[in-house]
This record gives sequence, C-alpha cells and structure tokens, in this order.
Amino acid sequence: MSNTAGPRKVWSRDFGLFFTARAVAKLGDTMLPVALAAGLLQHGYGVGAVGLAMAASAACFAGLVIFGGVFADRISTRLLMIGADVVRLGSQSVAATLFFTGHVVLWQICAIGAVNGAAAAIFEPGVASTVPRLATDVQAANGAIRVAESTAQLAGPAFAGLLVAFASPGGVFAAHATTYALSAACLLLLRLPPADPDHRARTNGFGADLVQGWREFRSRTWLWGVIVIWCVLMISVWGPTVPLVATEVVQEHGPRAYGLVNSALGAGTVIGGLIALRLRPRHMLRAGSLALFSFACFPAAVGAGFGVAAVVAGAGLSFWGVMWATSVQTQVPPDALNRIHAYDIAGSLAMMPVGQALAGPAAAALGADNVLLVAGAMTLVVATALLSVPAIRGLVRAEAPTSLSHGSTGMARPARTGGEDGQGKRQTCAGGKS
Repeated sequence: MSNTAGPRKVWSRDFGLFFTARAVAKLGDTMLPVALAAGLLQHGYGVGAVGLAMAASAACFAGLVIFGGVFADRISTRLLMIGADVVRLGSQSVAATLFFTGHVVLWQICAIGAVNGAAAAIFEPGVASTVPRLATDVQAANGAIRVAESTAQLAGPAFAGLLVAFASPGGVFAAHATTYALSAACLLLLRLPPADPDHRARTNGFGADLVQGWREFRSRTWLWGVIVIWCVLMISVWGPTVPLVATEVVQEHGPRAYGLVNSALGAGTVIGGLIALRLRPRHMLRAGSLALFSFACFPAAVGAGFGVAAVVAGAGLSFWGVMWATSVQTQVPPDALNRIHAYDIAGSLAMMPVGQALAGPAAAALGADNVLLVAGAMTLVVATALLSVPAIRGLVRAEAPTSLSHGSTGMARPARTGGEDGQGKRQTCAGGKS
C-alpha cells in the first residue's frame, strides 16, 4: 500500500454541515428499532408485529431506491434530501403522537414505516454524489462520515433505552423526528458547488434514464462483480449472522452480553473508519477485500464458543465500506452516480432477507453454532472471490472528477483508459491534487 503526499482538503463549512446531517440522522435511525420494539410490546403486540413494522419500511426502501436514483440525477439532490427529511419529520411526529396518546394501531405504524422507507429511497442515492462535490479528498471524507455514523450507532440504542426508561416510546419517536429536523436544517444551510457542466445529466425521459443507469452499471465489471459476490455474502453470512448471533449470545450469556457484542462491533467500525483516514492503497478494492477477511472472526467466534472478536470484524468491514464507497464515487461519471449508487444499494440489500429467512431452517437442520461456523468460512470464500476477479483487484484508485467551490483546488477531469472498466490510471493537470 502506498501513501500519497501533500495536503488534502476535507473539512469546510459545507462538509461540516453535511457531516453533521449524516451523524444526527444515523443517531435517530439507530434509535428506531428500540422505540418500535418497546412501544409495540408495551401495547400488547408481539415480536412478529415488530418485524412487520420494520419490514414495511425496508420493503418500500428496497423497492423504490432505484427510482430514487433516477430522480436524484434529474433533480437537485439537496432539495430531494431536504424534502425527504421533512417528510420523515412529519411521519415520525405522527408516530410520536400515536404513542403519546396510546392509540397505537399496527397498520398505522406499518404505514408510517412505509412512508419512511419511501422517503429514505429518495434521500439515499443523493449521498453518493454529494460527498465528492464537497471534499477533494473523497476517501478521507468517507472515512470521517463512517466514524461519525459508527459513533452514532453506538450511542443511539443506549440513548433510546434511556428515553424509554425515563419517558416513553413516544419520547424516542419525538427525538427521532427531531434528528430529521436537524438534518434538514443542516442541508438547508448547505451550499453545494455547481456540478461540472460537462457532466450534467442529459435527461431523455424517466424510462430512458433508468435504462441508461442500468447500462452504466452493467458496463463496469468491477462494479457488478462486487454486487454479485456481495449477494452471496448477504445470503450466507450477514443474513443468518444477525439473528443467530443475537439468539446464541442472549441464550448463553443474556441480553447485556449481546449489547456488549454490538458495542464492540460498533467500536470496531469506528477504528476501521479511522484507519481508512490514513491508509491510501493504490488498489482500493484489493485492500478492502483483504480487510474483509477479518470479518470471518465474528460469526466463527460465536459459533465456536470463543470470545467474540467483534472489534476486529467491525474494523475490517468498516474499512471495506470506505474503500468501496470511495471507489464508486470516484470511478463513476457524476451524471450517472446517483443511479449507480441506487443499483448498488438495491443489489446489496436484496438478498439479506433471503439469508434471514433461511437462518431458522438452517439452524434447525445443522445447529446454530454450525451455521455460524459456515458463515465464517463463507466470509473467507467471499473475500477470496473478490480478489480472484481481475477487474476488482486491479482497479486503480482515482480522485473525484468534480469541480469544487470555495477556492479549493479541484481535480481536472480524468482521462480514462483501460477499456470498459475504466481501470486505467486517471491523469490530472499540474495544478490538481494527486
């Protein structure tokens, strides 16, 4: 791995606003499961109702995010994100009112979850194109955001638990709504630099833009190759690991131990983000794939009955996440980036429910410990598969092909070589940061 020299611009007023918006939104999102579980159980509903309420949001998000990517490439991403936050501010305020008054009906909570999922599908694609427009050093920006989100993920459930204990589930929903208000306020104050005129989206109708996004996605072997392999990880590793680790740890050591495991995993993701702020590998996906080997520690350690190596696993997964996000944001043309990011999200999440659904039958047939051991082994298989694809392991790092505002030195538009995968090294003018 090589380190590049010279100063790198990340922090600015506008990036600070976006950083704050992402951190407070993640804090609110990690509070929501606690609020749903405590609130619905308190009003006489079972675990199945909690799952149904969560599934309503996840289903709408997964089903609509690709369309959200098209909108984000056609309309101002900042306005779309503000609008999505305002919608979720309203929906969570309604949920808070329902829980405060005690008039909790499951279909109403599911409907609110569906609205939240649809709003998230409009919001999320625009994140990909916003980061490279705000920071010259895209990798450091992603690392900083990952650290903030991971820290919020550690604090969110604990804060929600305190609110439930000393106030009520309605108080958690009210706090969640407040996080969307703060996020919208930060985005309202945000001044995004203008997009490069040569990379503005050329819209030819909604359907045509959707098809063009698919063609852009399909033309990059490294991109769709990672998504296909990641689907295997979702089915065989992440999907079954989440419910089975919870079951095994709670049954063997109690719920407090499971909370500690999640905290350790979250602490690891903070460490991984900090490492990604410093290390600058020339082949980012190769380095990320190597780091991903460490995630095998998580399910395998639980399955073997050893101490859970969650910190190491979280660090590896977080480092991979920064390498992947930065690669997408710097290798894909800005005018298609939001659509590509939407395909990325949809493809990455599509198989997770399958893995979760298979967790129970697999545990019944093989035993939960054995399934977790298999999940650990499959992590090694997935990481090896990523390294075995030349287009993935050979992808050379690139800087963001965007122009930046506020006097910062932007990158010149890259000259691409290397065929359909764009694996040739991008060249910059003398005045650009390298």
